[in-house]
Amino acid sequence: MTETGCYAELVDPMCLALHVQTALLGDVPYRRFAVAGDSLSLGTGDHVSGYRRLGWSDRIARALADAQPELQYRNSAIIGATTREVIDRQYGAIMEFGPDLLHVSSGANDITAKRADFSRIEYDLRQMYELAASTGAQLMTFTLGRAYVVPRIEDWTARITAMNEMVRGIAAEYGAIVIEMWDHPVNDRADLLSADRIHFAAPGQAVMATEVTRALAAHVSNQRPTGAWGQNR
Repeated sequence: MTETGCYAELVDPMCLALHVQTALLGDVPYRRFAVAGDSLSLGTGDHVSGYRRLGWSDRIARALADAQPELQYRNSAIIGATTREVIDRQYGAIMEFGPDLLHVSSGANDITAKRADFSRIEYDLRQMYELAASTGAQLMTFTLGRAYVVPRIEDWTARITAMNEMVRGIAAEYGAIVIEMWDHPVNDRADLLSADRIHFAAPGQAVMATEVTRALAAHVSNQRPTGAWGQNR
C-alpha cells in the first residue's frame, strides 16, 4: 500500500506520515539496525484497513532506509520468546550482524508464567542487556502498555508494573532509549488491540513507530554539541 493509500493513517493525530518520519531521522548516524525480543519486537498485529501492513519495527527500518539508503536491517525476534530464549536463540545472529542501533524488548512472556520468578527475570534481563551493550550499539526498548492485560492472572497489574519498573531501571543503567507505552493515550483506543486482545493492531503499530521516531530524533538532537561551535555547524 502506498502512503497516499493509507487514508486512515495519514489523518490519525497520533501518527506521523512516512515522509515526516524520514525527515526526522535524516540526521541519525545509524546504519545497522537490529531488533531482538518477542512479538512486541517483531511488530505482530492484525491489519486494519487504511494503515500500512507493517509492524512498528519494519516501519522504522523503512523510514531509516529512506533517510539512509545504505541501511542494513535484521529482525531476529520470535513470537512467544522469553528473555532466556532471546539470549539463547537470537543473540548469536545479532552479535554476528554487528548493529549500531539495537532494539531489545522482552519480559511480557516471562510474567505470564503461573508463578513469575522476578529474581530470575531480573537476572536474565540484565544478562540480555549486558550482551546487547557489548555490541557497542545504541540500545532502545519499550515499556509494556496498560492495554495489555491477561485476565486469568489475578495479580497482573502488579506483575506488569514490576516488569516495567525493572525495564526502566536496567535500561537506564545501559543508556538505552526507553519509549514509554505504559500510559500512552493509544492505550485508550478502541481499535488498538488485535483479535487476540494481546498484540497491537496496525493503528498501534503506527503509533509505536511514531514514538520510536520521535525518541530517536530527540536522542540524536540531544547529543549534538552546544555553544557557538555547535550553533555554527
